[in-house]
Amino acid sequence: MLSAGSVAGSSSPAAVPPRGIVVFSGGSAANSLVDVFNEISRKKGCSLKYIIPISDNGGSSSELIRVFGGPGIGDIRSRLVRLIPPTHTHIRTLFNHRLPSQPSSALSEWHLIVSNLSPLWTPIPTPQRELIRSMLNHLNLEILKRARPHPTSTFNFASASVGNLFLTGARIFMGSFEAAIYLLGVVGGVSEGVAVLPVINSNFSHHISAGLADGSVITGQNAISHPSEPTALPDRSDVDGVAEDGDGDTEDANLPGSLPTLRKPNIEFSKVEEEDLPARIERIWYINPYGQEIRPATNPKVVEAVRGAEAVVYSIGSLYTSIVPSVVLRGVGEALAAATGLRYKVLILNGSLDRETGPRCKPFGAVDFVKAIARAGEESRGRMGPVGEEVCGSYVTHLIHLEGEGTPRVDRQELAGLGIDCVRLYGRKGDDGKMRYDGKALGQALEAILGNGDKRPDKSRRNTLVS
Repeated sequence: MLSAGSVAGSSSPAAVPPRGIVVFSGGSAANSLVDVFNEISRKKGCSLKYIIPISDNGGSSSELIRVFGGPGIGDIRSRLVRLIPPTHTHIRTLFNHRLPSQPSSALSEWHLIVSNLSPLWTPIPTPQRELIRSMLNHLNLEILKRARPHPTSTFNFASASVGNLFLTGARIFMGSFEAAIYLLGVVGGVSEGVAVLPVINSNFSHHISAGLADGSVITGQNAISHPSEPTALPDRSDVDGVAEDGDGDTEDANLPGSLPTLRKPNIEFSKVEEEDLPARIERIWYINPYGQEIRPATNPKVVEAVRGAEAVVYSIGSLYTSIVPSVVLRGVGEALAAATGLRYKVLILNGSLDRETGPRCKPFGAVDFVKAIARAGEESRGRMGPVGEEVCGSYVTHLIHLEGEGTPRVDRQELAGLGIDCVRLYGRKGDDGKMRYDGKALGQALEAILGNGDKRPDKSRRNTLVS
């Protein structure tokens, strides 16, 4: 049926699709809010795009990077699998599955999976099963080709994520990280209205370093956020000061002379027990394998997404390893600060502090979170050093925060002076004693911000979270 505006001779312009929502986040933390973002996107009838960093070098991703190189895919896989709908539950279960932590048991289970003997395959329809299995078997062939007698030249399947293994196999087979992401989304039935964009679209590894206020430097995302051992860089020189380069029998994907801290596997680490940093983190930058600072190109689709958005949301998660690595890249800061149609830039403040927002003797407050994002945006534009208060409102316009024990300090008056409006929510404690957002209340708060046109939300409104 033709609409009134499509009658012959009508000069009415075609309807312009609404501007979208862009979410900057990492992996696991923001997964709890996916349903909130999906619902807001559905109600507004707009696109939803997640911007995810690829600098993760911990967990099973570290072993894939060590043997095959390539981007850190753990956070990308985590978000894609979280977006798989209930109609594809069995595929979600497969991609979420991790092999045992004991290497020999993990290898045995891997053999069952690639041989089509694992019970994980039973509920999955044949076409999807054989497509997935072909990518896993392609990866298995590449692993066998690289196998050598030396222990460090043998792939360690301990705690490996099947989803990570699939993405890597697909990336190697097709020669495209972007194509591998698309394939997982199609197989998993992810909605076409939702996109997961790596902030750097590359087949190569990209690592970050953190500069602390005391002048020290920590290299590698895993060492910054939750190291498996103390974070001091190892001595790379012999007694004569000549750099040594590992064992001559070792074969992996690392370039000769690469930093040792980037070459070692980080399969085991703790997200619970965190070694306090000696000083605050001041900035994040990307490095090449030898530790030199670089400015890699941003995925053009990321800049395009920000410029075409009505709202940007900085989600909960690790400030310096989930949000800042995306904002600091070339082109992102300019798009955030100068895009004419981008009206709302909402920071959802974490419900608790972590290693990256310490140390405990000098914890971050809400203003520190805002200034960290603003500094990254300014460095993206080539403007180095601490930021002035006048630029903060260019990157954050609204802040949603929780009220309760252990939450970051929020100075509403100081934030108002930066041009930032606050919405306060009352959270509930999780099993670990940390404050958690309630999805319904958070969704209402976001709708109040995004749905009021040019009006700011009522500052006197008390948003209470009830499970």
